[in-house]
Amino acid sequence: MKRPYLAAAAWLAGCVAAWRLDAQVPPAAASPTPPAEIAAESATVFRHPEGRWWVAGQANFIFQGHPPFHAPYSGPQSLQPKAEHRLSRVISLYSGLQLGRGAELLLDLESAGGRGISDAFGLAGYTNLDVVRNPQLGSAPYLARALFHQVVALGPERVPHERTPVSSATAVPARRVEIWIGKLGTVDFFDLNAAGSDSHLQFLNWTVDDNGAFDYAADTRGYSYGAVGELHERRFSLRAGVMTMPKVANGIDLDLRLDRARGQNFEAEVRPTLRGRQGAVRLLAYRNVADMGSYREAIDRFAAGRDPVPDIAKTRRQGRTKTGYGLSFDQEVSGAVRVFGRWGINDGHTESFAYTEVDGTLELGADLRLDDERHKVGLALADNRLSNLHRTYLALGGLGFLLGDGRLSYGHEHIVEAYYDYRVWRGLYVAADLQYIRNPGYNRDRGPVWVPATRLHVDF
Repeated sequence: MKRPYLAAAAWLAGCVAAWRLDAQVPPAAASPTPPAEIAAESATVFRHPEGRWWVAGQANFIFQGHPPFHAPYSGPQSLQPKAEHRLSRVISLYSGLQLGRGAELLLDLESAGGRGISDAFGLAGYTNLDVVRNPQLGSAPYLARALFHQVVALGPERVPHERTPVSSATAVPARRVEIWIGKLGTVDFFDLNAAGSDSHLQFLNWTVDDNGAFDYAADTRGYSYGAVGELHERRFSLRAGVMTMPKVANGIDLDLRLDRARGQNFEAEVRPTLRGRQGAVRLLAYRNVADMGSYREAIDRFAAGRDPVPDIAKTRRQGRTKTGYGLSFDQEVSGAVRVFGRWGINDGHTESFAYTEVDGTLELGADLRLDDERHKVGLALADNRLSNLHRTYLALGGLGFLLGDGRLSYGHEHIVEAYYDYRVWRGLYVAADLQYIRNPGYNRDRGPVWVPATRLHVDF
């Protein structure tokens, strides 16, 4: 029962000791290696030479648990009140082939294994973004991304670019149009945030790394098929995309008929400069069309005696729509400090279908980066809420695809998360993380709960 805390304490003690030892080491003699090559070598365990071919990978291991917490009752989809701990892992292999004239092919393979606490049930802001929401899928490797990517230059100026799973270029036109077609992740492009989007080197919570009210098109593992287009100018960007939706809530099978089911996304981004410091503000809008249910109809069927408990699956209708909006920002305050935040809302009467059960969210946070980001510390607060219809549905005993305590004494789900991440050597990182969750699953009768975690991450 105490193992999660002991493990977290051990990792944290090791990180602090490493920081102290590092501060005591005298500066090394000047190296003949050019600074650009040193930076490239320090980013990954193995150096990635530039060229038409690009191959890289990463492995992320998260050990997470919680002690017993107060819970007078539990339902079939509750966070379990007894102590538990779990280990998750995600291993990815990225590859790219540049075809010339701004075109490239990208192919990523992935394996997600292990489990999350309570198998990802019982929380809207779940504590580990790496966890697959259906552990029965197993850990066999699968195709995560398969993309054709085209860049069209709108001017001669070129700027440095960091390689990512959706672009292997090391330099791109400052003014450009980009197009992607194939299998992808919606949040590879939309709702990105410089300080709060990466569960491998930043925060772990679903509603800290993503906008919880953004019910983005994805299968159980977080991927979809679709097309995305972006326009990049020096101070602003516009992006739009259409993706396939799952056939059922949180389903692994995608509906490939865009005429009846699709996720439509639009985002505008501006990049202002505040006292010489870089920042970004993004406005997001989305509209999903799928075979989704209605909370109002499920409640009405229960009230009429047609169902013993509300069952949203019985109200699903092809062509039902769900709309939502989001706002996010990140801003450098100094060379070491950034602040960031998100706000999101959706209609709240259509079934939560693809990401998590949040109808409104507000998030604020900051991070501190020291010694060329060798040491990073982050703190974030998230407040998640449900619509009146959604909370009534759960209070009457209805089940969502993540939540279901059997009844509900409603309160906003409050989350505080802090992490410390330490780069041990090149692409090897260790981290300690701690989350405090008040009203887990929006239920004031249960919790609060503390969730410590440790993380080992390797970029190779």
